Amino acid sequence: MNFRSIADLDDTIVGNLHKVPRDTRLVVGVPRSGLLAASMLALHLNLPLTDVEGLLQGRLIQSGRRMDGTRLDGVFGGPILVLDDSVSSGDAMLRARERLSSLGPEVNIRFAAVYVRPESPKVVDIHFEAIRGDRIFEWNMMHHGHVLGRCCLDIDGVLCVDPSPEQNDDGPAYRTFLREARPLWIPTVPVAFLVTSRLEKYREPTETWLHRHGVQYGELRMLDLPSARARQAARAHASFKAQVYRSTPTELFIESNPGQAREIAQLTGQPVLCIETRRMVYPSPAAVHRSAHKLPRLFFRRLRRKAVAAQQRIMGFQPPSGRQGRG
Repeated sequence: MNFRSIADLDDTIVGNLHKVPRDTRLVVGVPRSGLLAASMLALHLNLPLTDVEGLLQGRLIQSGRRMDGTRLDGVFGGPILVLDDSVSSGDAMLRARERLSSLGPEVNIRFAAVYVRPESPKVVDIHFEAIRGDRIFEWNMMHHGHVLGRCCLDIDGVLCVDPSPEQNDDGPAYRTFLREARPLWIPTVPVAFLVTSRLEKYREPTETWLHRHGVQYGELRMLDLPSARARQAARAHASFKAQVYRSTPTELFIESNPGQAREIAQLTGQPVLCIETRRMVYPSPAAVHRSAHKLPRLFFRRLRRKAVAAQQRIMGFQPPSGRQGRG
């Protein structure tokens, strides 16, 4: 599971500026996430920026250097770089190529992507990094069913802010927090499992908040202890989440707390994405070894795929087709 943060994206762009032709006159972003990468590149090279439709209509989004007006007069005299954040199937880049073909062969356009799969169709002239396997990008991870449909997701610190010490009284102040918690990362696609150390007795206000904010999920797992004091005594936050992660057909846990993220990874032998640090936490080799010997590897993978399909049928939403798509 390969994660790239916005900081990683910028580092990759900066580390590959030498691949961009020095006579490039304009950077064009492929909507939507390609605009983030294109804006970064244009700023680093002090070049004007537009999107695909802007290029066709002859207008700029913004300019790195001072230019007369906001149109593209004079830019067509040099090479133009069309950039997307990633290429997987190649469909988005092929659509961009088709749209821009109307400009004619006299316009010198080069096509590029920051990230590609080694097996992706060769639809770009330049790429910055090849990534094997599944990819998760910080800038769109909450909008990809390929990720969240195979994921356990924490609530406090991910979907909403954490309660303050004053709010976390296991009483009236906490119930007010549950009703009014400020949302943070709200996914636009279904999540397989929501896993929280909130107590089971708070299920009703939790489900009400999730419904109000449009969070779609297959199953909500909560800690079944009588009180916050009992939870603190048991120190069950990470161990409970690890138990659910290990027992469900999921491939990633998204957690807010760095300490819990490390503990969950070690207990399960599986990766955990920490929202607070924007980093993937990987288990130690020993933890992976313990997890791998529960079942033969190939059989375990097949069993997991079957379990995912069965679970999603029970949940009532269609599983996302294919693997992780373009960013």
